[in-house]
Amino acid sequence: MIQKANTTQRNKSVVLLNNFAFIIHPIDPKRDVQRKFPLLGKYLPAPVINFFSRFFPPVYISHIVGIQSAATQEEIEGWFVACPLTPQRMMSLPPQTVYKKIIQTGKVAQKKGAKLLGLGAFTSVVGDAGLTIASKLDIPVTTGDSYTIAVAVEAVAKAARMMDIELGQSVGAVVGATGAIGKVCAQLLAKYVPRLLLLGRRINALNDVKYSIEENTLTQVQVSDSMEDLRQADVIITVSSAIDSIIQAQHLKSGAVVCDVARPRDISRQVIEERKDVLVIEGGMVKVPGHANFNFDFGFPPKMVYACMAETMILALEGRYENFTIGRNISLEQVAEIASLAKKHGFKLGGFRSFEKAVTPEHIAKIKSTII
Repeated sequence: MIQKANTTQRNKSVVLLNNFAFIIHPIDPKRDVQRKFPLLGKYLPAPVINFFSRFFPPVYISHIVGIQSAATQEEIEGWFVACPLTPQRMMSLPPQTVYKKIIQTGKVAQKKGAKLLGLGAFTSVVGDAGLTIASKLDIPVTTGDSYTIAVAVEAVAKAARMMDIELGQSVGAVVGATGAIGKVCAQLLAKYVPRLLLLGRRINALNDVKYSIEENTLTQVQVSDSMEDLRQADVIITVSSAIDSIIQAQHLKSGAVVCDVARPRDISRQVIEERKDVLVIEGGMVKVPGHANFNFDFGFPPKMVYACMAETMILALEGRYENFTIGRNISLEQVAEIASLAKKHGFKLGGFRSFEKAVTPEHIAKIKSTII
């Protein structure tokens, strides 16, 4: 289903027909609920928010304006809508219950007039990764995973250069390498490094990814289900679907670069507190073209978004109202296509953050000075 749209005049104001909506949900219950409902977030304990999130209705969050294509100069508008479920509830409740809540949230987007829906964080990985949700809505859906992959690999390569790591002589690693995002990140990262470590819980599934990579590259691939083996790696992309952090301070080599794409984070806060000799980045921010105003603080600087959000915006600017990235099978061709469209419309890597703080050149220089 592909629709092309343009703009019309109504009551002397421009109605933007190219539009989208994006589903967010609370990752850190107290902090994220407080962004929209300060008193609830302040006074309700996290376990209470987790419990009652099943019973809260979907929430309209904000109107997004000012996103403008660098290629066509056309603008789009959009909406943030929130599914109230926390990651803990999404993982503990029956899949059909979770689907129902996400679909209800999608219908809020439909009522706003959205023509495309992006699934954020755990709403994109629960169950069958968007297939059921797309089948129950009247608008197409994308998880944003294709552009997330492109940006993650671009970010870790740029961060490696800033840390004076020569990728052609390095060991790369992907944590969560059997997931929809992880296995394609591994395929892309294998083009840069001579040795690649794949980590996950299922050795047989890891071996399937290994054989696929070895058929198409000269990269030597090792598989492991032990985080202790991560100490071999110079550059790491981590994208598991774990609820709690799985990478601790003792798991990392001095001077390593870690790109944490997972939400909730795979990296423990302990890492940045105890390991001043490693660089942790949060998947890379994407800078949005135009004068974007999200009318909501989701923790990023102005005009910056997650890559999954950006994919939804890119498709809307292109007029590609279709199920672009859903399900567990993501192709390298999809990743290349969305990266090309992003470049066309003016989306680009916008810098790095680590635990909601900007990563500055001074910060990187300090890390480099402490490498053993």
